[in-house]
Amino acid sequence: MNLNYKEIHTKSNYLSLFRLFMVVPLFFLMDYISEGYEYRIYTFLVIIFAFFTDIADGWLARKFNEITEFGKIVDPLADKVFVAVLVLKLYLLNEIPGYYFWIIILRDVVIFLGGIYVTNIIGKVLPSNLLGKITVFSIGLFLIGAVLDIRNITWLYNFLFYGSILLSFASVAGYTIRAIENVKWKRNEAV
Repeated sequence: MNLNYKEIHTKSNYLSLFRLFMVVPLFFLMDYISEGYEYRIYTFLVIIFAFFTDIADGWLARKFNEITEFGKIVDPLADKVFVAVLVLKLYLLNEIPGYYFWIIILRDVVIFLGGIYVTNIIGKVLPSNLLGKITVFSIGLFLIGAVLDIRNITWLYNFLFYGSILLSFASVAGYTIRAIENVKWKRNEAV
């Protein structure tokens, strides 16, 4: 995959890169969430802002016909890094259980490394699929709930918690099946 100047320098890619760098204030802000509910609200606002930049970068890429291979990498990378920092901090602050941390981190590592492997074989980046987007959304809802400390609303907490775990496993299976199909198709095409 060859990248050129025009591929990297697009409005949507700049927005994705901005979201990637938003992890720095998120990381430091979360150190204070146990010191007062207002810090939970500030953290929530940073997360919501990141969510809107994620929506906006996709919209910009489609509107200005700037869908690039670099964008297909940096957009999900920014999402994964943002979620990883959020999950790590919540884990370190004892806001989420350790096994949840590992499920989310390992899911992203498997999908990321699998994506690199498939890209090397088929020569292009496979974009996120609907199940992956729904999964990330469900993880995000649970993490927002954890930031806002919804543990006292047991039914909602459990629904978001277990739903995001179930979808995490389902999305890894879905990405694995799609990767196998694309690799088989590429190998059959080469024959």
